[in-house]
Amino acid sequence: MKLFLHLLFFFCCFLQAAVSIGPLQSTHPFDPLTKQEITLIQTIILNKYPTKTNHVKFHYVGLDDPDKATVLKWVSTGAPTTRNAFVIAIINSQVHELTINLRSSRLLSDNIHTGNGFPTLTEDEQSDALQLPFKHGPFVESIKKRGLNLSEVVCSGFTVGWYGETQSSKRVLRIECFMKEETANIYVRPINGITIVADLEQMKIIDYHDNAVEPVPKAENTEYRASHLKPPFGPRLHSFASYQPEGSGFTIKGHSVSWANWKFHIGYDVRAGVIISTASIYDPEVHKSRSVLYRGYISELFVPYQDPTEEWYYKTFFDAGEFGFGQSMVSLEPLHDCPPHAQFLDSYVVGRDGSPRLLHNAICVFEQYGGISWRHTETAIPNEEIREVRSDVSLIVRSVVTVGNYDNVLDWEFKTSGSIKPAISLSGMLEIKAVNITHNDEIKGDQHGTLVSEHSIGVYHDHYYIYHLDFDIDGVENSFVKTNLKTVEVSDQSSKRKSYWTTSSEAVKTESDAKIKLGFSPSELAVVNPNKKTSIGNEVGYRLVPNAAVHPLLTDDDFPQTRGAFTNYNVWVTPYNRTEKWAGGLYVDQSRGDDTLAVWTKQNRGIENKDIVLWYVVGIHHVPCQEDFPIMPLLSTGFELRATNFFERNPVLKTLSPGIVKGPGCKRP
Repeated sequence: MKLFLHLLFFFCCFLQAAVSIGPLQSTHPFDPLTKQEITLIQTIILNKYPTKTNHVKFHYVGLDDPDKATVLKWVSTGAPTTRNAFVIAIINSQVHELTINLRSSRLLSDNIHTGNGFPTLTEDEQSDALQLPFKHGPFVESIKKRGLNLSEVVCSGFTVGWYGETQSSKRVLRIECFMKEETANIYVRPINGITIVADLEQMKIIDYHDNAVEPVPKAENTEYRASHLKPPFGPRLHSFASYQPEGSGFTIKGHSVSWANWKFHIGYDVRAGVIISTASIYDPEVHKSRSVLYRGYISELFVPYQDPTEEWYYKTFFDAGEFGFGQSMVSLEPLHDCPPHAQFLDSYVVGRDGSPRLLHNAICVFEQYGGISWRHTETAIPNEEIREVRSDVSLIVRSVVTVGNYDNVLDWEFKTSGSIKPAISLSGMLEIKAVNITHNDEIKGDQHGTLVSEHSIGVYHDHYYIYHLDFDIDGVENSFVKTNLKTVEVSDQSSKRKSYWTTSSEAVKTESDAKIKLGFSPSELAVVNPNKKTSIGNEVGYRLVPNAAVHPLLTDDDFPQTRGAFTNYNVWVTPYNRTEKWAGGLYVDQSRGDDTLAVWTKQNRGIENKDIVLWYVVGIHHVPCQEDFPIMPLLSTGFELRATNFFERNPVLKTLSPGIVKGPGCKRP
């Protein structure tokens, strides 16, 4: 009987993990495009440009953001909204921007882009380009010259960037190849010394050089698949059980989530990935929900490598704009990526031909237990000891974006205290440069990285994530307030102290004044509603609690930094503009830095008591080490958006700890 109960318990947990909530009929203005809508978009465009006489490739298919006032009206009254799609397609080698009304099935606009840069690459064209080397005679000879088995070679594609060229450019892809012999860990076994450039429109190799022969790093101790590992194994971890006898504490209707005191919407975009929208929190003091965040998502990820040599200088990637965060999302593994009680959302990505493709288990939502919400032990009251502790439960929205060698585990954590905590955890493989070096003693000159294994340099690089955070703190009109902490010296002998610190606050008036490099002087940064105050007179708001500040080390005139100039400051604030979504510009592949957040803010627009957007850069300078090899344990960072005078008092003062369920083998002290 005991065995039966254990099996039944596991089966129940498995069923909970397997729950998958697929795309439903659109109910929220920000609901992702459905399979039917994507098919409709494909039909409308191909009706105008039949494939018999036109070459059509779909590069971006997403929701055309409805007017904000319309969305807010829907939130408050349920009034109908327009539902349009925005499409970027390359048609007969020209970049088209098309807008489609999904309710009337009409093509509203069709414009040709003539500026710099190209659209996000499609997965299909990358796959096609990666087969080209195997049909290219010189490449086959290069592999033979190295004594390698062509059937054990795989290739990967890399964008080329921009380095000051003034002439018009072609859509091209750099191709590098790796060995899969004896290991699936291809990125640590590069075949260096070969330059391959493919034209994506003509789908042919247009540049090929075999520059030098470097040893391919060994496969030994690089395998990571559990099924291929051999004893002895690492420390044994005990099994655990996860069970919610009352079921999940949250509900998902379509893509709208209700949990505890929070309500919000989970969207999906082929470029941004997960988008959190219309987040509001219930305030028991006023008996209603109050708006906090209109929209939040990762606008861009800039990854510049720090090796200036011929084979590496171009590796300065913009993962969202060039490869698509949403397009690069992967199916989550139940019970491992997400706990047994998680619920899953599917998404649809769009193929090069415009057809919908199901991405199963794209997003998971789950409650996380085990923390402390608040506590205090009081020993000052005679003959009495008081110990009060409240357990913490938070709600996590998780996705994983895998772009080449790196996996980005991306969380949005919601807490009953009112906090929202976005988090990033990196795993995957280092980008390895093959060298004829087996020991540090052999290194002569700068290798631009760390020797992490024999013949293997892990190249220095950065990760800069920029978040688009459109706050609506208790309404649309908000201000950005900077509170400086400053030292005051006591010189009049009024105190036995010689110094103390105090604060001075100012509402920032313009975009230029809102550009902030963190870490140089102590300050508190908040978005407030100057038109709403607490009962004792404080402006209601939310403050940014940043992680360690990371600043770019490239010079401002370096071409990658010109394109990634949105990293020049950690914090930016702009007035809301529906078209200003992508910090690196709409067309990032081979962009020239002329359509970025840094350019928009040169207008120096007013931001006081207006609808504003805060942009925050989370950065990591990555100096590889041997523990990162052959696959990297999670490296995490993040930040907190924390209620600041938003509530009258601690909003979880009267929130009781969840009940404890005693299971088999559970001991309570």
